[in-house]
Amino acid sequence: MQSSALLHLLQLASPSLPIGAYSYSQGLEAGIENGTVSNEASARFWIIEHLHQVVAQFEAPILWRLQHAFAARDGAAVSHWTACFIAARDTAEFRAETIQMGYSLGKLVADLKIADSASLALLHSLDEIPLPTALACAADALAIAPEALLLGSLFSWAENQVLVCVKSVPLGQVAGQRLLLSLRGELEQAARTSQLLADEDLSNWAPGLSLLSMQHEVQYSRLYRS
Repeated sequence: MQSSALLHLLQLASPSLPIGAYSYSQGLEAGIENGTVSNEASARFWIIEHLHQVVAQFEAPILWRLQHAFAARDGAAVSHWTACFIAARDTAEFRAETIQMGYSLGKLVADLKIADSASLALLHSLDEIPLPTALACAADALAIAPEALLLGSLFSWAENQVLVCVKSVPLGQVAGQRLLLSLRGELEQAARTSQLLADEDLSNWAPGLSLLSMQHEVQYSRLYRS
């Protein structure tokens, strides 16, 4: 991987990227509230299950398809997979999360002038921009390979989940780093899975997670927006 592409990937995956990722837990806060996640072991189990059952089966494969669509300047594919992703957000919080972060990243791409006019035209042709679409556009513009983007985005997702556990379970900082380090093999496997799934095999079927997200929408005390 070229050093310039690596640096661009680190910037896109950084928690300091101003798109608000730190303010979302993706249902995890509700799992902590009801006791499903209460220590390092249960936190690891939660993250791995969410990773392999949802992220690797649907979200990451769509990101993979979207980046290839931007590389080919295939407007129909960009529109199709964007619509599929938005339609699959099955709670108000999950939908608002991806639209808010996608809008923020899309605006950043335009303000920093990192994408060419063709990519920006594809992006701005959409009524709503979810996060994977904006990520794919930015990565293609910055010459980040699809394989690298998958790993970077998966690590960024896992890091955010670990940080939620560190702050809210709570876990200590050392436990959080130990947990993140232990996920390396799981993230690599998730990236491989994401690249191999056929279109008809994509699925985000996780009713338990959806119920927790709905409960979080009316949770009395919360730090996160999802």
